[in-house]
Amino acid sequence: MFKKVLIANRGEIALRIIRVCRDLGIKTVAVYSEADRYSLHVKFADEAVCIGPPSSKDSYLHIPRIISAAEITNADAIHPGYGFLAENSQFAEICQSQGLKFIGPSPEAITAMGDKALAKDTMKKAGVPVIPGSDGIVKDAKEGREVAEVIGFPVMIKASAGGGGKGMRVVQTAADFENSFQMASNEAEAAFGNPSVYIEKLVLEPRHIEIQVLGDEFGNVIHLNERDCTIQRRHQKLVEESPSPIVTPELREKMGAAAVKGAKGVKYEGAGTIEFLVDSDRNYYFMEMNTRIQVEHPVTEQVTGMDLIKMQIQIATHERLRKKEYKPRGHAIECRINAEDPDHGFRPSPGEITSFHLPGGFGVRVDTHCYTGYRIPPFYDSLIAKLIIHAPTREEAITKMSSALEEFTVEGVATTVPFHRRVMQDETFKSGTYDTSYIDKTILHD
Repeated sequence: MFKKVLIANRGEIALRIIRVCRDLGIKTVAVYSEADRYSLHVKFADEAVCIGPPSSKDSYLHIPRIISAAEITNADAIHPGYGFLAENSQFAEICQSQGLKFIGPSPEAITAMGDKALAKDTMKKAGVPVIPGSDGIVKDAKEGREVAEVIGFPVMIKASAGGGGKGMRVVQTAADFENSFQMASNEAEAAFGNPSVYIEKLVLEPRHIEIQVLGDEFGNVIHLNERDCTIQRRHQKLVEESPSPIVTPELREKMGAAAVKGAKGVKYEGAGTIEFLVDSDRNYYFMEMNTRIQVEHPVTEQVTGMDLIKMQIQIATHERLRKKEYKPRGHAIECRINAEDPDHGFRPSPGEITSFHLPGGFGVRVDTHCYTGYRIPPFYDSLIAKLIIHAPTREEAITKMSSALEEFTVEGVATTVPFHRRVMQDETFKSGTYDTSYIDKTILHD
């Protein structure tokens, strides 16, 4: 077991990792920017090192400063959390070269799955169903249009190095293709420094379903069933649940087997997620792999009774996974509480929290790094808390979530709590009969 782990992250995930390390008897090192000096992960870690000014590129994305912090505190491992450097193969490689264990997959696996076009090709070779489209990136608009005409409109142009909805354009007709191609490519270059794009058939009325996988260094890979992440805005997830209301036992078995096959194809180690789009006929297609722990991992923890952060650390210390079938226990729902104003286009709402009251009770879990008096900085992701509910059935989980949201009080800044209250009361959501366009079609147009 490690003696000391440095957490190369901030906010609720850093605090979550600190708590698991405490349970395992591991000392922790927090790194923080000047803007996060009073964050709880700094307070509760055994040691803390300031790594720079508020800007991410000068702090949480500054690899030399993070490595230096690990060296001066004698850490023997680094947990990247999610976001920032969690899927940076160069960072994983540098950790390796400095004798620091990177608690995550190998640099090779991160590289293979980090480029979406390469990931798609890797999954095709592993026999995993993929969305019809180009064989890797397309060199220009002319080639892209030719591919689109073969697979048929509408199509999706997607940034090869993308994420979070950047560099994506839906194209309905051939006449719109060239302009959309240039916009997607320009946006991809601005966001990721890489203008490369690829083409996919647009899946109509899709559900976004992901499979949690775990792999060890001995070649064992298991899956822990699915999470439904269909409720999203501009490709940003807002509500996640497990099990999915549309996944049958047969589909779960097929998708789980495909996810395991895909993870084995890159010799995956640690926690990861294979993401699929599922159409109205329950055909499923590989979309991407996230080579890290996910924001929504507590949903899986609640229905399996397993601590995924703890399992990440155990895998990194050469423990072998036990192969067994994990059947869902009840139903779990997670609402992401962001410091955003849903009544004004979800605009960010940084500032000081003047009152902060968390809901409680049996089956209610809140992961947060906030408190009364905490000042939410404007420099990072707007997530301030995750409210997770576990109940015997989906109906009971929705009812319990509604009650918990009524109790959740945040004053001083705008949050997405009122938005989530509306979702939980919406009949379309309750029925489970929606797709990824749900928010634009329903909630935002009430």
